[in-house]
Amino acid sequence: MNVLSKKTIVITGASRGIGREIALAAAKRGANIVIAAKSAEPHPKLPGTIYTVAEEVEALGAKALPFQLDVRDHAQVFELMQKTADTFGGIDIIINNAGAISLTNVENTRPNLFDRMQSINARAVYLTAHAALPWLKKSGHAHILSLSPPLNMDPRWFKAHAPYTLSKYGMTMLSIGMAEEFREHGIAVNCLWPRTIIATAAIEFALMGKEAFRQCRTPAIMADAAMAILEQPTSFTGNALLDEQALEKVGITELEQYRYDSSYQGPLGADLFLDDCLWSH
Repeated sequence: MNVLSKKTIVITGASRGIGREIALAAAKRGANIVIAAKSAEPHPKLPGTIYTVAEEVEALGAKALPFQLDVRDHAQVFELMQKTADTFGGIDIIINNAGAISLTNVENTRPNLFDRMQSINARAVYLTAHAALPWLKKSGHAHILSLSPPLNMDPRWFKAHAPYTLSKYGMTMLSIGMAEEFREHGIAVNCLWPRTIIATAAIEFALMGKEAFRQCRTPAIMADAAMAILEQPTSFTGNALLDEQALEKVGITELEQYRYDSSYQGPLGADLFLDDCLWSH
């Protein structure tokens, strides 16, 4: 039996993309999946809602709880955790996948956009942990996993988009602090970031366009990397790993299977905050 079997996993931003892929990977391992996202109604350009992912999870034989959530609303977050515990008897794992991105500098970032990125990215890491903590303390396999990067203090990552960088580094810094704070309670806290750009709606609509997908990997690599971390004992804590590093821990080194376009054998695009990233302006 997989260590994640019967564990209850809350995933924010789980209606599509990486969040959906993580939900399905965990469902295949027998976990209870809470699909927490804003998308309750179909979007004309973006497939997937909390309900369609719940159906996919249940089709794999796992239990699902769809929950419409705005991670900025603390009352909704507390309600989410209480309903999760009432439904499944507890909470074992929190995955902070919901995100907001705008690669704009200080001059060109409106105050409301600045606040949105801080709230959906960094503040949500605090808020979900704070709200779930009473149940995480009782779990025998408690993990918090946030999709945020290793800290790279090169000024390059601040000049062009300091507001976004602040929000993502804030996720990682909170995670480092929580790893130490929660260590005595047996709660592992880690971060995960893609080595390459991933074929998601953010790349297609907010950043580079769908033509960039040929230089991407699929969300499956992040899902498999997340499973590699979540299957570790809770003593594995305080790490900010790239997906490749997480997979290497479980012996997965052949990564061609994750290439979005197998007919394209050119270089893949390195993601933000990595020294060899070529696509940040």
